[in-house]
Amino acid sequence: MTPKFQNDTHYKNFWKKGNGKDLLDWADIHPKFQTFKKYAPLYYEVDHLGDEVVKETYLKLKYKEASAIIKKYSEHPITENEDAPESIKRLFLQMQEIPEWLDEKSVNIGARFCMRAGTNALIILRDFTLMGGYDFAYLSKPLIFTEALKKGAVKRLKDTLEFWVNVTRENALAPNSEAYQLIVRTRLMHSYARLKIKEKTEKWDYQNWGEPINSWDMIATYTGFSLVFMQGLKKLGVQISEEEEKGLFHLWKYIGYLLGIPAAFLPDNRQQAVEQFYWWTSIQDKGDHDSAQLALALLNENLENTIYKYPFQRKMLMNLHQSMNWFLLDKEINERLNIPKPSKIFLMFPKMVIKGNKITQKIYLKNPAKYQKLVEIGSEQQRKVLADYIKHTPKDFHY
Repeated sequence: MTPKFQNDTHYKNFWKKGNGKDLLDWADIHPKFQTFKKYAPLYYEVDHLGDEVVKETYLKLKYKEASAIIKKYSEHPITENEDAPESIKRLFLQMQEIPEWLDEKSVNIGARFCMRAGTNALIILRDFTLMGGYDFAYLSKPLIFTEALKKGAVKRLKDTLEFWVNVTRENALAPNSEAYQLIVRTRLMHSYARLKIKEKTEKWDYQNWGEPINSWDMIATYTGFSLVFMQGLKKLGVQISEEEEKGLFHLWKYIGYLLGIPAAFLPDNRQQAVEQFYWWTSIQDKGDHDSAQLALALLNENLENTIYKYPFQRKMLMNLHQSMNWFLLDKEINERLNIPKPSKIFLMFPKMVIKGNKITQKIYLKNPAKYQKLVEIGSEQQRKVLADYIKHTPKDFHY
């Protein structure tokens, strides 16, 4: 493998003029080619433990029967002497093992930061991390091949929000907890999608796209929940302490470990995260027709979702999200994804959010008691949005 797009305009613009330059400046690093050579093999590596479990369950048994087996071992500890298929024992023994490097205090600091970010976090996840991710053409291919467009963006957003909210709560990730069980289901969903893509399509371009849902793509995706997430919040005026930054990386390192990503490759700090992201983007083509279709589906989700009763409310919400897209993402990415630029009145929205954040932080960030109150307020805001999505998402199909 080579960094095939390193000399292309879209790559240079991102890293020399756009959000990539901001990341390099923030990390204060000069990426070294040794990092590319270290990570490149991961483009053809996958979660073999998860794949073997799916082969023994969801690909052999009826859905309800397979789900009952996974639920049993997700809810209760498994032992070496368990009367269960070897693949299931290997998976759950790996997930139950608490790694020596885990610092639970740091994980909880990262979780509290996610909660205290409140609705800012949800704006960034949707309008910066998710929408911006669509411009990496190869990363989006599994969504196209699993027909995610047909299933609709409402369901996809609900699933992402449900995952993120549950895994970013304080003390949430103990073995057999609700969040742990959700991680198990997500890990096996990735394996199921990968195996089905390989089984059903002859059009998968292994040379350019790597393995479906490969380990390097997974690292880049979860870098979106840590590095890119913080970059977006900083754009909205959210202050981040060194302790919170370290905690957020540690939180997502552990979540990534539980999802089957090799822990040795998961970043501990922004320098490591920016460096691997820099080289990962060098093998990602710019957004294409599929990317634009995914972006359109995400925009139209505002109009399709029934959380708001009236069409004018939904239209206004779409304009607010578009204003965030244009504030957060590079101009050429908005243009490539065909995101309409809203009117000037809506373009004021990000400035209003920034002003509100500055006022809130003056009130709440100066002492621990008020900080904890902000955590509680933010968590309640996030859970309210999730509850609305769960209530208004179609329930007529499963993974």
